[in-house]
Amino acid sequence: MTDTVSPAQATPPGQAGRAGRPGPAHRGWTLALASAGAFMAALDVVVVSTALPTLRSQLGASLSQLEWTINAYSLVFGCLMLTGAALGDRFGRRRMYVTGLLVFVLGSALAALSPDAGLLIAARVVQGAGGALLVPLTLTLISDAFPAEQRGTAIGIWGGVTGLGVAAGPVVGGAIVQYASWQWIFWLNVPVGLATAALAALRLTESRGPRPQLDIVGLLLAGTGLFALTWAPVRAPAAGWGSAEVIGALAAGTVLMGGFLAWERRAAYPMLPLAYFRRRGFATANAVVFFQFVSLIGSLFFVTQLFQIGLGYSPLAAGVRILAWMAMPMLISPIAGTLADRIGNRPFMVAGLILQAGGLAWLAASTHPGVGYPDLVAPLVISGIGIAMCFPTVANLVTASVPPPDVGVAAGTNNALNAIGGVFGIAILAAVFAAHGSYAAPASFIAGFRPAEWTAAAVAAVGVLAAVLAPGRSAGLVAARARSRAARP
Repeated sequence: MTDTVSPAQATPPGQAGRAGRPGPAHRGWTLALASAGAFMAALDVVVVSTALPTLRSQLGASLSQLEWTINAYSLVFGCLMLTGAALGDRFGRRRMYVTGLLVFVLGSALAALSPDAGLLIAARVVQGAGGALLVPLTLTLISDAFPAEQRGTAIGIWGGVTGLGVAAGPVVGGAIVQYASWQWIFWLNVPVGLATAALAALRLTESRGPRPQLDIVGLLLAGTGLFALTWAPVRAPAAGWGSAEVIGALAAGTVLMGGFLAWERRAAYPMLPLAYFRRRGFATANAVVFFQFVSLIGSLFFVTQLFQIGLGYSPLAAGVRILAWMAMPMLISPIAGTLADRIGNRPFMVAGLILQAGGLAWLAASTHPGVGYPDLVAPLVISGIGIAMCFPTVANLVTASVPPPDVGVAAGTNNALNAIGGVFGIAILAAVFAAHGSYAAPASFIAGFRPAEWTAAAVAAVGVLAAVLAPGRSAGLVAARARSRAARP
């Protein structure tokens, strides 16, 4: 593996952000505000998942439309992620972070005002565009503010706050749907997003990446290629995996991404330096996050419905019970991030995916008509701990694998792959579910749920193979930490 970066990829003078590291107060504001954006994005995915049965009944949404309420967001989110990171590097990370928050707020308001499933899906597209701007910049802002030896702890806290959004989602969503209306799951984003945007504009310091020009051709090729690749699994449940539409989309996406890779090799200022994929840390972290999110988001789509449709709980009761699964990132991620600074990321990634796979397999085996909630607690907790161990360590590894000015590129790539993984996860598990079960009765739902979860467990197990290949505490990371300590006043 080589870490060579071409001269065109080096940091031009004056483009890398601030000289020196900010003080503790600024680091605190940066961590808080960046984590707030990640919290909003995480909360929104889970809140919507909890509301799926309500949307099905109140809006008359079909299974395909329910998938689209999740996939419309993920589709745009994944396709524009590299674009969001590139815009932040070119026009200013603080400016684009604030812009992303405002676009996300706009999409939330439009979703709350939607009278039918079609307009709700369109609003989710706007939310996804905002998320694609703000989410990769959360890690960029944190990595820019913290020295290398403190970065794992900071990213662990970021993972914990993200986990808090995941954990709060089922309870908040359940309470709102049960005692107010589903529209309020989107209205909540408006005051929080506006306050975060105002504080970010005042408290964050502007910085830019190493590229003085936007790679317009690269942006277009990557965006259209990712759109085609994600469109295929989104449409597969309705059109069929063997349909001309799905096969054509996969073929077009493959050709476009091939064109993107060819262009990036010759671009003066590539948006994604391909040399990074020869780095084990960068390549394995991105592979791990893809497999993890195929398993995680696909499972989330069905677990939230299991408690209401399969087990008969109210939305709030279902949300409280899902905490056994969703609260783990909030509790475990900060610990994993801190320990990873001492012993490396690989052990947590390997163990995390093993626990995620084992927990989901246990959940599939334990779920049957008439099952009691106590029988599901242990598998949910085990799976949740595994997920929590991967969250901060994957982010820490991928951002540590590139030069500091390119953290935005690394975070954008990683988030694009987790979004695309989520789209594939819902499509694959929905196809498995539809082949074995239906929404006709609780027993029919469980009949489809079990093989879908076995599939999710198998995908997480495949991810273990990528995690095993990840580097240990690399010499490059140790050197980066040494340089950071030497640079501090």
